[in-house]
Amino acid sequence: MKTWKSIGILSVILLLVTTALGACSTNNKENDEEGELETTKLTLVGVRDAQISSQQIIADKLGYFKDEGLEVTNQLIESGPDMLGMIAGGSAPVSFQTNFGDFIMASNGVKVKIVAPLAQIAGTQAVVAGKNTVVNSPKDFEGKTIGIPSGADVMIAIDNMAKEYGVDKDKIKLVNIAPSDAVTALDKGQIDFMACWEPWITKGIAMGGKFMFSGTKSEIPGAEGDVSWMSVHTTIQVTDDYLSENPNTIKAVLRALEKATDYINEHREDAVKLLAPELHLEEAELTEIMNRNAYSMEVDDAFVNQSNGQAVFDYEMKQGNIKSIPPYSDYIDLSLFKEISPDKIKAEFK
Repeated sequence: MKTWKSIGILSVILLLVTTALGACSTNNKENDEEGELETTKLTLVGVRDAQISSQQIIADKLGYFKDEGLEVTNQLIESGPDMLGMIAGGSAPVSFQTNFGDFIMASNGVKVKIVAPLAQIAGTQAVVAGKNTVVNSPKDFEGKTIGIPSGADVMIAIDNMAKEYGVDKDKIKLVNIAPSDAVTALDKGQIDFMACWEPWITKGIAMGGKFMFSGTKSEIPGAEGDVSWMSVHTTIQVTDDYLSENPNTIKAVLRALEKATDYINEHREDAVKLLAPELHLEEAELTEIMNRNAYSMEVDDAFVNQSNGQAVFDYEMKQGNIKSIPPYSDYIDLSLFKEISPDKIKAEFK
């Protein structure tokens, strides 16, 4: 008798729990349809860098995240490469870096997805000549020394410049050197060129160096103009688990970043004033750096080709960063961005 009574009580409890879970499931579905945020508090991990986190900082300072009902903590790290370890280790579920890092992580089994591009930053991957280095044509790179960090992506631009103008790369000496040290070495004449990224490019020019070329622009005598020697984009990425659990929250983040992107393009001087203290740069210096970037969240051919291009994969395999080529679906999911901004999808991944 006692046993049956216990079973009867247990059945009632199970019925109540099942009913409650069903109600929760229905409510969650309704919340999803209504766009209710799954969570309002989150940390966004970026880099103290104008290429990586400008929109992230602006959206916070101008209250765009708050307008979307979000309470955001911006965490800015000093070294971009450290981001990969943070994502893999689970301490950066929502982060900002470059799309190169995403397919590198995907090839190593890290479950993370690009949810939108933020900027084309190939203009800040550049080569600067020393003040006493004579360059009259691309062939003058032969016999010279370039100081460049080992494995730096700017090597893609150097390779493509050399290929287009018949420069013998075997006649160029590459020296492994950090960007901060390269500025000093260039000033002292210890290297002929430095190849790296901002803010070091602008710092090298400020010390008397001469801009030669980037991934998007050339000032090499006899080869001036717009070029397509490299493409690299800043992206926002989200770990798979966080993305599946918080789609409406991520859409809110993307809407705030769109507003920040528009502000940067429409109010550049004001944006510089807001960003300079956070990025620890002088306003004049930051203006030059930002002018080398193209802040846009459009998914265009350049983004698609560079995020899923054989040439880039070949380069990363040569560098030892990837062992196999992952399918784009392993590291890109633009579905949420497409929901809120279908007009910005100008090209499709295939």
